[in-house]
Amino acid sequence: MDILTRLQNLPPSKFHYRLLVLVGIGWLFDAMDTGLVSFILPELGKDWSLAPAQLGWIVSISFVGMALGAVISGWFADRFGRKTVFAGTMAVYSVATGLCAFAPNLSALLFFRFFVGVGLGGQLPVAVSLISEYAPPKVRGRFIVLLESFWGLGWLSAALVSYFFIPQTGWHSAFLIGALPILYVPMVLKFIPESVPYLLSQGKTDEAHRLVSLLEKEAGITPAATAIAPPQQEKQRIRFIQLWQQPFARRTLMLWLVWFGIVFSYYGIFTWLPKLLVEQGNTVVKTFEYVLVMIVAQLPGYIAAAALVEKIGRKATLASFLAACAVCAWFFGQSSSASEVMAWGSLMSFFNLGAWGVLYTYTPELYPLRFRAFASGWAGAIGRVGGILAPMAVAAMIGGSSGFSNIFMMFALVMLLIVAVVLILGEETKGRTLEDING
Repeated sequence: MDILTRLQNLPPSKFHYRLLVLVGIGWLFDAMDTGLVSFILPELGKDWSLAPAQLGWIVSISFVGMALGAVISGWFADRFGRKTVFAGTMAVYSVATGLCAFAPNLSALLFFRFFVGVGLGGQLPVAVSLISEYAPPKVRGRFIVLLESFWGLGWLSAALVSYFFIPQTGWHSAFLIGALPILYVPMVLKFIPESVPYLLSQGKTDEAHRLVSLLEKEAGITPAATAIAPPQQEKQRIRFIQLWQQPFARRTLMLWLVWFGIVFSYYGIFTWLPKLLVEQGNTVVKTFEYVLVMIVAQLPGYIAAAALVEKIGRKATLASFLAACAVCAWFFGQSSSASEVMAWGSLMSFFNLGAWGVLYTYTPELYPLRFRAFASGWAGAIGRVGGILAPMAVAAMIGGSSGFSNIFMMFALVMLLIVAVVLILGEETKGRTLEDING
């Protein structure tokens, strides 16, 4: 039995859950850093007398960096390893976030936010590749959704930091707290193992064998006496055109459209949500309370998606969650009372973040090992284009008696369109091993 088959045959064990938590903490920090800026915007705008368009650029510039980071990190991860790039991107966004606290003006802040984006965008596709290449096929979808659930915990952390620190000590303190993940980098390098498929792709068969043998012992399985490498595919130079060759062209088109739409809707909604609620006449503290409840609602959304993704499949779960989120977004835009804002906002958050978990499961399952991180990085990068455009689109629509409702009608329409894309172009991947992928 070759090494990859041994790895895939391992039952879920303490190792898998330990790896999930270790990588998940990095995911949490990524989300916390992303979420902090949405809570900082109202106070920063007031402090520096910034127009909505200028605030939109603070968000959008980080997405320019995210797009670049997603592509570069995917390329590096397929060459130099998942763990190294995971740690490196964390260091980049931590340092850049800390520097944001000392930015003397908008230009300097935009410069630092660009590099924050490079690190944030670079970490996510690498983390997904690492978990997906270790998780047993029967529970891989559940593991990726659970990994994505750390995103909700990260936004919850951002909301709590903002609630307790920004009103008392100002927005600078939130950026300083966002630099703390730098302290986690040594733990990543010490405790997270390198991907076994990556080691094999680099010809490090003995190292991969030793690692799988340790996992077999931990699971109560007698390790194989000899290291048998899986059949090696001829090494090919990773090229962009491969994403658009058969059988990947349809998959790439579907993923790029879905990533664009879900990033556009998510960041357009949640990055601007505190500012939009303040514009509706709520105080900053009351707005933080509303958003905190909506973020807590994300967590059961992940749990529901984790259960459904292995029962009814990736495609059906993703489409149904996005459709439900579209309905909730429309009603949220029509809300006229605090109770309606809370109810529809919480449901919108529940379904939107559940859909995110499914998408992160789905993406690496559609590409082979030799360019999995590269392809996932490109999908994420195209999504970040939606993140660049969404804050500017919302900034242009703020104001007027119907601005709030029009903004959420737009997001509802975008999500319905990507539901159609999933149903028409999507294919089911439930139960496949990552080595079964065509190509």
